[in-house]
Amino acid sequence: MLVLLAGIFVIHIATVIMLFVSTISNVWLVSSVKDNGTVGLWLQCMHGHCMQNVIHTQDSMKAVQAFMILAIIFSFVSLVMFVVQLFTLEKGKRFYIAGATMLVCWLCILIGASIFTSQYSGYYVSSHHGYCFILAWICFCFSFIIGILYLVLRKK
Repeated sequence: MLVLLAGIFVIHIATVIMLFVSTISNVWLVSSVKDNGTVGLWLQCMHGHCMQNVIHTQDSMKAVQAFMILAIIFSFVSLVMFVVQLFTLEKGKRFYIAGATMLVCWLCILIGASIFTSQYSGYYVSSHHGYCFILAWICFCFSFIIGILYLVLRKK
């Protein structure tokens, strides 16, 4: 049981770090044309220079930014709540608060990444998704698994 809790804790920390990297880096969408650039949540980078682009003022991009920041906050709060519940929870009780908070994080990632996918996948004529976009979807999977495990696990 201790090994399982330690494994979940390590995966949870990795999820928080990957969410943070995914949100602050500017490689959500990469142009397939040489040196045409990348698009992130905050800036567009072309030829080594980054600048704010028109799409960053659109409401849909602001929604993606907000949901990704909320996902980081809820993931961190869930991690803190797990540690608090680990030491204060009675034996036999479940980690409901940590699990519910992590599932809210999962929902925020789902909404943010889905909005980005629907609105900006065709921003460049020939493009592919960058590593930040992929990290966001990996965090989506991890946060769902961690949230469910927190709801199912009992303190021994």
